[in-house]
Amino acid sequence: MLIELRAPAVSPARDLALRPWCADDLDALVDAYRDPVLRRWTRLPVTNPGEGRQWLDRVSRDWNDGHRYSFAVLQDDPDGPRLVANVVLKNATPDGPTAEVGYWTASWARGRGVAPRAVTALSRWAFDQFPGLTRLDLLHQVDNLASCRVAQKSGYVFQEVLPARPPFPLDGHRHTLVAG
Repeated sequence: MLIELRAPAVSPARDLALRPWCADDLDALVDAYRDPVLRRWTRLPVTNPGEGRQWLDRVSRDWNDGHRYSFAVLQDDPDGPRLVANVVLKNATPDGPTAEVGYWTASWARGRGVAPRAVTALSRWAFDQFPGLTRLDLLHQVDNLASCRVAQKSGYVFQEVLPARPPFPLDGHRHTLVAG
């Protein structure tokens, strides 16, 4: 897949590149999922290389089927690109008015503005790529304060509290970004 999005550097943060996941990302994916905080907020944990390969196969299938568009977020480092996050566009259709954005950030990249810049780049791409799209939603559990901050920094506006539903035991927040 030849799609690559860029999130320019904001001093002191470095440039970010967003591209579809590939098999070469396996080790970095497994490393990222060693973080218990990341595993707490994700539905499909990756605890070993076998699960990592299944995860990568799933995101590739979802991309090819047009169900979900997951991007590996890489930071330009002196030693080469380093995986710092994942962003995903869910439920987007060519004429559909709404879709959902999700993300996670590797533990070593938190607190440096990676997630807001990656979410913003993905959001711009989504509105450009899907002409009928008028609104993006970012959902998170009420106790995930970091996700609330990411939503705000990415221009998403709080809309409502959503009731808990499996697999998430607590109520959630819905933040939205409208096209324009």
